[in-house]
Amino acid sequence: MLKGSRNLLSRLFTAAFIAAFMLNACAPDQTPDIPVFCENFRTHVETLASDDMEGRAPATPGGEKAKEYIKAEFMRIGLKPANGDSYLQPVSLVEITGYDFSDLVVSGNGQELSFEYLNDMVVGTNLLQDRSELSGSELVFAGYGIVAPEYGWNDYAGIDVEGKTVVVLVNDPGFVTGDEDMFGGRAMTYYGRWTYKFEEAARQGAAGALIIHQTEPASYGWDVVRNSWSGTQYGIGEDTGEPHLEAEGWIQLDAAREIFGLADLDLDEMLDMAARPGFEPVELGLFASVDFNNEFQYSECHNVIGYIEGAEYPDETIVYMAHWDHLGMVETEDGVEIYNGAVDNATGVGAVISIAERFMSEGEMPSRSVVFMAVTAEESGLLGSSYYADNPIFPLETTVGGINIDALNVYGPTWDVSVVGYGNSELEEYLARYAAEQDRYLTPEPTPEAGYFYRSDHISLARKGVPMIYAQGGNDYIGRDEEYAKMVAEDMAARYHAPTDVIHDLWVWDGMHQDIWLYYYIGYELANSDDFPNWYEGNEFREIRDRTSDLRGR
Repeated sequence: MLKGSRNLLSRLFTAAFIAAFMLNACAPDQTPDIPVFCENFRTHVETLASDDMEGRAPATPGGEKAKEYIKAEFMRIGLKPANGDSYLQPVSLVEITGYDFSDLVVSGNGQELSFEYLNDMVVGTNLLQDRSELSGSELVFAGYGIVAPEYGWNDYAGIDVEGKTVVVLVNDPGFVTGDEDMFGGRAMTYYGRWTYKFEEAARQGAAGALIIHQTEPASYGWDVVRNSWSGTQYGIGEDTGEPHLEAEGWIQLDAAREIFGLADLDLDEMLDMAARPGFEPVELGLFASVDFNNEFQYSECHNVIGYIEGAEYPDETIVYMAHWDHLGMVETEDGVEIYNGAVDNATGVGAVISIAERFMSEGEMPSRSVVFMAVTAEESGLLGSSYYADNPIFPLETTVGGINIDALNVYGPTWDVSVVGYGNSELEEYLARYAAEQDRYLTPEPTPEAGYFYRSDHISLARKGVPMIYAQGGNDYIGRDEEYAKMVAEDMAARYHAPTDVIHDLWVWDGMHQDIWLYYYIGYELANSDDFPNWYEGNEFREIRDRTSDLRGR
């Protein structure tokens, strides 16, 4: 129920605002007149995406400039510093570089198989130690490696994997069966993410874990695995108290067939069994050995966090989140290439700063506190947001919900709003209402089986039970045809994580303002309401949210 609803609604639904958008009066081929959300928005994006910021890599001179710019803007706007008297939350980062990788040797039944690093398998560790080794570690096939009480599923039932190495599958059983009542059907749940597989194996006491790579359920080929796992990896440079594996990685599908063949098992039959309720883990009677060395380099970076203190319920918070980092600079034969990260994610940070400025310009403080968070090291594995989730400045049990802005639509206004992770939480109902005020409609992301909902910063808070929304302008461009949408998709793909992610002639700023208005009004309503949105029944994070309901004080 809204606090001060008459005042709030008068602000949200004035005839002037609706007329300004002119969406209801627009013919399908007309572009609406979208008011500028914040005059400073473009300056924020241009500054953060400039060559002067050197690609905003964490713990680099360019990254420091970006961080200081955001902090200065939070100060100028008048946000309160979130971390005592500081806007900065230190995040210790570590670069882990593995080297001298041995082959993965699997032995048993009087035979021995050897698999080569990168071509057949990849492996690494998050343990901060100079050397990692599995020596004759017993192999256990643990299906999808999932423990999900809400689905009545436990792939570790009846077995002790302490000190052993589990072999597991990527994605979850719903992807194979397509049964909407089994996990998320074709849509991936968090249980399907490779990160979860390693986390659960470590919680079970395993020494190692190997994921069998399959292109379709993973949604990417072996080349992505190989490229992502080779070279320097990143982690939190302090003891988080979470268990880690001695060795974790992936094996090629053909390598897995050889391993299961050595155990006199048919891999396809095992895959079929793993997708059925009641699956029981299988001891393969085989033993794995692999070793490698590690080098470490530590650095300190920061999340930048400011807030508006709520007038009535200051301990209840709404979060706006975007990551400020990108990929930095790379030396080439032709000189230095800068990965400016204009779309990803100068636009998102510019939006967060702009929304903060509009909240402050209202002249009346919201009932609840509103937190504005620019997090670091997203491109290195969601590390800044993950650190905040483990070390929250504002209690997560009274964090009402959040909006993650990771790459705005730069190609023009759309009729649709694409929801990443569609069907997850009650926040979609807020999104739908304000999209309708813009004469827009919601659409699910086109490939939910790829698990994009689990690949951006909001998932760090979601895993702690906080409902989060991650939505973007869709591909039904107002006044444009399907050829334009096709061109946009190709242009986006070509520029993603490339030096060409810069401000360019195809940018249409109206589309960004259209979406920022949407994000603002969702947060504004939440900040002035009594609502505590929840995950929908059956969501994997619902139980966590429910457990904290008695800690909210009202």
